[in-house]
Amino acid sequence: MRNNISVLKKYIASQAISKCASCSLRELCLPVGLDAHETEILSDLIEHKCKIGRGEYLLRAGMRFKSLYAVRNGFFKSYILDSEGRQQVTGFYMTGELLGLDAISAEIHTCETVALEDSEVCEVPFERLEEISCSIPLLMHQFHKIMSREIVQDHRVMVLLGNMKAEERIAAFLLNLSDRFEKRGYSATSFVLRMTREEIGSYLGLKLETVSRSFSKLQDEGMITINNKHVELHDIHRLTRKISGY
Repeated sequence: MRNNISVLKKYIASQAISKCASCSLRELCLPVGLDAHETEILSDLIEHKCKIGRGEYLLRAGMRFKSLYAVRNGFFKSYILDSEGRQQVTGFYMTGELLGLDAISAEIHTCETVALEDSEVCEVPFERLEEISCSIPLLMHQFHKIMSREIVQDHRVMVLLGNMKAEERIAAFLLNLSDRFEKRGYSATSFVLRMTREEIGSYLGLKLETVSRSFSKLQDEGMITINNKHVELHDIHRLTRKISGY
């Protein structure tokens, strides 16, 4: 009987891990050592998946906050509108990243969030997440780490906008994407830009023509090759030295 129970537990654990292994929220549970039962609880919480077509909105400014959304696959941008109705891009999000963190405090979403390609997200009801976290403390600890990572990312953007020249901002932007792609098992040196040059400029505080000129300069210097939206990074070390001032 004990052997049968042991086999059953191993089977449940393998099924839960298999189910979560391809999920963009796996970093919320598997790395922090949740057991099979706890992983199954979390898996049930995030089972609701939504498909968002290219150009469709996931979140609108002013919406009441109910859930966080994990990008299961695809790419999103968030933006706010200035007093003249122009977009100010505030972030780009890819597989494995969370959307909606900005609304936790005020309980109202402050940004518009739109899919840049056909995408899929997992909805995570926040109240249920808080309830579950009471019985699984490690889960909330990991969630706090994710929130901290977002704050660090915001600080890096502030440094970009405050201290760097145009080419340095573009180099830092490409290196940031490279690092994020690599952490998800994709190529760190060859990827497609899902956003337009204009959206990149809005995010980095640069004019469209400055973005295009900076890409061309980096390409002329042999650091990158860019063909429409496809980018090849030829020398990550030189790109890193460029933003380091060496």
